[in-house]
Amino acid sequence: MRKKKASVSRREFVRGAAAATAFTIIPRHVLAAGGVTPPSEKLNIACIGVGGRGGSNLKGLSGENIVALCDVDMERAGQAFEKFPQAKQYRDFRKMLDEMDKHIDAVVVSTPDHTHAVAVMAAIKRVKHVYCEKPLAHSIHEIRELMRAAREHKVVTQLGNQGHSFDTIRTFCEWIWDGAIGNVHTIHAVCGAINSGMNQLPLLKEEHPVPPTLDWDLWLGPARFRPYHPAYLPGKWRGWTPFGNGTIGDWVCHVVDPVFWALDLGAPATIEARAEGYDPKEHADVFPKGMTVRFEFPARGKRGPVTLFWYDGTEKPPRPQDLDPNRNVPKTGAIVIGDKGGITYGSHGAGGVRLFPDEKMKAYKQPQKTIPRVKDHYADWLQAIRGGTQAGSNFEYGGPLTEIALLGIIAMRMLGKNLEWDSKNMRFTNCEEANQFLNPPYRKGWEL
Repeated sequence: MRKKKASVSRREFVRGAAAATAFTIIPRHVLAAGGVTPPSEKLNIACIGVGGRGGSNLKGLSGENIVALCDVDMERAGQAFEKFPQAKQYRDFRKMLDEMDKHIDAVVVSTPDHTHAVAVMAAIKRVKHVYCEKPLAHSIHEIRELMRAAREHKVVTQLGNQGHSFDTIRTFCEWIWDGAIGNVHTIHAVCGAINSGMNQLPLLKEEHPVPPTLDWDLWLGPARFRPYHPAYLPGKWRGWTPFGNGTIGDWVCHVVDPVFWALDLGAPATIEARAEGYDPKEHADVFPKGMTVRFEFPARGKRGPVTLFWYDGTEKPPRPQDLDPNRNVPKTGAIVIGDKGGITYGSHGAGGVRLFPDEKMKAYKQPQKTIPRVKDHYADWLQAIRGGTQAGSNFEYGGPLTEIALLGIIAMRMLGKNLEWDSKNMRFTNCEEANQFLNPPYRKGWEL
């Protein structure tokens, strides 16, 4: 990481800066952004995408200096602009980063999935710390490149899977490591949300004017150009493969996170997907209304092999025989099965984690807390920046976690095919057709 320059201290700069306005932007070069920033100093943060999740992220970081806001839709950005009137406003993040380079310590990316990587990479190349909403990227190639760049530029990163900072995910890990359910062999992970553009496909023949507040070309970013249609946004882009990652991409980083951490899952060896009423060719632009994906993880360390089933939308997991009659199968969450019992938990950070059957939960003597607890996901990232460490869900962790979802999406395009995955060499060894989806083409001018 960069060392702090000794010629001018940050406090000396603040004292000597002109006080013509109520808010002072502190130049990047006087910060210890590449090393250790004193706890009393606020960080200068720029946000890309400030509607929806971006608004929530802004709220979580409002104790810092919000110096720049960027959004391609002025209407969606309106509330953020009003809340932070001192922040400079932009539509194009590239222009913002060019103009504000010396005034920014860290960048928050809360755009649609297909523009995560280009925005994050632009920030990392300028040696900015980055918080990126999940999933980290739209392709596995992008994930690997972002991980490489973050290491090269020594920036502090955090994936926006907030549950990773909850107490309950730590409790779950401690139970698993304590042997509460013995050797885990099967996981049923589920999210009942439906993110699919199937019903809207016939509507794409319609012509619609671009809303005057929206820069459609900038919204498309690296995606192939297509006419604007209200079926895509706001929010509905998750159901379209050129822009989103479906329900699996939206939720794996929440639901699978606890078992990914506790079991050190790593990369799967094989992946196979099934989806009723879905044709990967005919419906290539959309996600199915429901699918099931089977991931086989090889034995690692002291644990044996693990099978993880993913269910989303209309597809549901089976009910374990020894699950108590008064307990429901999670609508969003997981059922973790070992050779000495099971655990259920909810969506974010293993919320509501509980052993089953109930007698086992009542008799279980919980182990001591061994994993440090954190205040929240934003505080974890900010503290890492100030301390010159790394956040809990940094890209080295969040990248491989995201890859699980993206591998499931590629399997969706190869329905019924048991894909063999060589993670180290980033390729499928038994299906050359599947390899084309590892690094899809970019629109000219938007390459990483």
